[in-house]
Amino acid sequence: MNASWETLTQAVKECTDCRLCERRTNTVLGEGKPDADLMFIGEGPGRDEDLQGRPFVGASGQLLDRMIHALGMERCDVYICNIVKCRPPMNRNPEPDEAGACIKYLRQQFLLVRPKVIVLLGKVAMRYVLNDVRPISALRGQFIEKKGVWFLPTYHPSALLRDPSKKREAWEDFKAAKEKLKELTGDV
Repeated sequence: MNASWETLTQAVKECTDCRLCERRTNTVLGEGKPDADLMFIGEGPGRDEDLQGRPFVGASGQLLDRMIHALGMERCDVYICNIVKCRPPMNRNPEPDEAGACIKYLRQQFLLVRPKVIVLLGKVAMRYVLNDVRPISALRGQFIEKKGVWFLPTYHPSALLRDPSKKREAWEDFKAAKEKLKELTGDV
């Protein structure tokens, strides 16, 4: 699929490639700056995201927005998306076949945005983007370069809400992502 934003959006809306389409209210492609240097990838939409058709708008998204703001940036300066584009039931993690059905859309988002740094929010994003099944703690805070793009796994905002003791490490990762961006682009 060689997509424009319009064709990609339409393809996701019409997608029936896995069972997640059966219960969705809205698909959640992503949002933000269409050519952002910094991309955030989470696991999948929750209840609020499914209702609004926007990524990271619930409690986790509010925390993510505050962290981005603390970096001196806003949601509109970055691109935010998820591994799967439809809500898994009961907010469970996406199954491998569901993630596999959606990965083509994530690849197209990547090709359209062309980010320089990608922050992987949680183990699900790390698993499906880096093909690594280790716990997030094994790679958290370590940059991994692939084909000129820098990936940085860190905790998902929902994990920070459940365990606030992880916020310091996640904040250090966010600052490292901004520094890497500055190193690569000369600004930010």
